[in-house]
Amino acid sequence: MINPNTSDKTQLDALMSQGMSHWQMDSSLGESYKEQRQRFLLKRLQLQAQIMLISGLTLITFFLWANSQVQGKIYAFKIGIAVEIFTLICWGLCKTSIGRRYPNLIFLSLCWSVTCAIQIDVALLFNSLEPRTNFWNLMFLTQATIVPVQWWLHLIAQLGTIGCYLILYLSYNPLLKNPSAFYIEQGLYFFWTCIICVFSVYLYERLRKKEFYARRAMELAQQKSERLLLNILPEMIAEQLKQQPTTIADSFLEVTVLFADIVGFTELSSRTSPAELVELLNTIFCLFDQLAERHGVEKIKTIGDAYMAVAGLPNQSNNHAPAIANMALDMQKAVATFNEENNQSFCIRIGISTGPVVAGVIGLKKFAYDLWGDTVNTASRMESHGIAGSIQVCEASYQLLKDKYLLEKRGLIQVKGKGEMMTYILKEINSKT
Repeated sequence: MINPNTSDKTQLDALMSQGMSHWQMDSSLGESYKEQRQRFLLKRLQLQAQIMLISGLTLITFFLWANSQVQGKIYAFKIGIAVEIFTLICWGLCKTSIGRRYPNLIFLSLCWSVTCAIQIDVALLFNSLEPRTNFWNLMFLTQATIVPVQWWLHLIAQLGTIGCYLILYLSYNPLLKNPSAFYIEQGLYFFWTCIICVFSVYLYERLRKKEFYARRAMELAQQKSERLLLNILPEMIAEQLKQQPTTIADSFLEVTVLFADIVGFTELSSRTSPAELVELLNTIFCLFDQLAERHGVEKIKTIGDAYMAVAGLPNQSNNHAPAIANMALDMQKAVATFNEENNQSFCIRIGISTGPVVAGVIGLKKFAYDLWGDTVNTASRMESHGIAGSIQVCEASYQLLKDKYLLEKRGLIQVKGKGEMMTYILKEINSKT
C-alpha cells in the first residue's frame, strides 16, 4: 500500500507521466485527492443538512409538547423554525458555485447554527447561560460520523462553540443553577466527546487518503498492463481474449501483407558489437512502428532483421493495398533519412502480396497475433526474391495499385515453392491521379 506522503505522491505523479503519450489516461486517474475530498464533503454536507431538517422537526415537536406555557411554545417554535430555515439555506448553497467554493464555511455554519445560535438566543431572551452540552455533543457526533474529513475543521467548530459560550459567560457573568461538580462532569463528557470525534475523523481521513493513493497506483498499474497488452495484440483481439480466453482464428478474404528486410544485415552483425547492432535495429524498427501507426497498418512481428506488417485486419478495410504501399514508400524515405543522419548505408528490400489469410492467436503462453496462408508466403518470397532498395509486389497487389501508383514491370521470376510469378516494382505515387 502506498503511503500518502510527499515522496509517494511525487513517485506516483512521475509514474503517471511516463509513457502515457500513446495512451489516454482515465479522467478519474488524474483526479487529485483534494478534488475527491471536496466532492465528498459537499455530498455529505447535503446529507447532514437533510438529517438536521428531520431531527429539527422532531425537536420542535417535542418542545411544543413539553412546554406548558404558550410563551414557551412560541419561543420553541420560533427558534426551531429559524434553525430549520438556516439549515435549508445551507443545503441549497451546497448545490451552487458558492457551496463548491466555500464548503468549509457551510460546515461551520451548520454546526454553529445549533451550538451557538441557540445558546446566544437563550442568553439574550432569558439571561440564562446553562451550558447546552446535549445539543453540542449531538452536533459534533453527527458531523464526525457524517462528514469525517478535515479533522482541523471539526476542531475549529468545537473551539468556536466553546469560545462563544465563554464570551457570553464573561459578558453576562450569570449565576449557574447547579453545583460545580455537575458542570465538571458535563465538561469531562464534552471534552472527551470532542477528542474522540476529532481523533476518529483524523484516523478515517488518513485511511481514506491511503486508500485513494493505493487505488490510483492500482489503476495506473492496470493501465500500464493494458498498454503493454495493446503493444502485443490488436485492441479487438485483446478484448476478445479478455472476454473469452480461447484460441482465436479469423479468416479474411483480402488483406495486403508486407515484409521488409535489411540488406547485408548478417555481414554487418559480424563487424558490429551486439549492443550497437541492437540499438541500430531498434531505432530503425521504431521508425517503422511510427509509420505503421500513421498509415493504419497493423504490425505483426519482427524476425531478426525482418519486419512484417499487414493492412485490412483485424478491422477490415478496402484501402489495405494503398495503406501498405504508402507505408513501404515512407519506409524507404525513413531509412534514407536515417542513413544521412547517422552516417550509415542501410538498404531495405520490401515485398508485398495481397490475398486471403487466417489471423489469430494460438497456444497457451506468450500470446502473439500472427498470420497464416499462401498470401503470407508470397509476401515473404516477394521480399526475399526482390531487389535491394526496391519494393516488389505480386500480380494481385499490382491490380489494386496500378491506377494510383507508378509501377514498373519486372516480369516473370522463378520463386521458390511457387514457380514462375509475374512481379512488379513499386516506384512512387502517380502524381497525375
